Amino acid sequence: MTAPPEQWLEAPELMGDHVSLVPLETYHAAGLLEAASDDSIFRWMRFARPKTIEEAEELITSFVERPGVAWAMIDERTDSVAGFTTYYDIDPVNRTVAIGSTLIGARYQRTGINTEAKLLLLTRAFEVLGAVRVVWHVDIYNTPSKIAVERIGGQREGVLRKHVMRLDGSWRDTVVFSMLDDEWPHQRVMIMKALRPL
Repeated sequence: MTAPPEQWLEAPELMGDHVSLVPLETYHAAGLLEAASDDSIFRWMRFARPKTIEEAEELITSFVERPGVAWAMIDERTDSVAGFTTYYDIDPVNRTVAIGSTLIGARYQRTGINTEAKLLLLTRAFEVLGAVRVVWHVDIYNTPSKIAVERIGGQREGVLRKHVMRLDGSWRDTVVFSMLDDEWPHQRVMIMKALRPL
């Protein structure tokens, strides 16, 4: 059974051991600016690194105002902003949602935060909203992200050629991954096993 369409566009707080997901707001700008201080994490992003509070606020506003749902990722150990992540391409009729536009600070990578964030988002998608399919879109050259999606159980479906334009003006081929509702129970167990203890 699927949730009503308006529920798919809500951003409730999602609580984990490593990370909490809270609705993304402009008051997260200072923390986001600190988390986003490393140019290397923007190599595959389709938006530029914010370098001032104003730019961070503008970036947040752009995600809050576009179709979809955006959450700030809060490190449970330090109560600091680790980054943000979103649902997009939300389709309650066909019970499908995409997860992406994830920005996570370099010092928060490989800490379990991103893995648990995906666990929280997948749990909401499949167990609360009633999704039958969750999707990821990854730059064909972004090997770390492709590995990360496969590690949590995303199945590679194919490549969308010249799908979107990168910031540098080049065309990006996009690898599409998905997870289905009947795959979720097994993958949920595997993701929980992969999470590092605090």
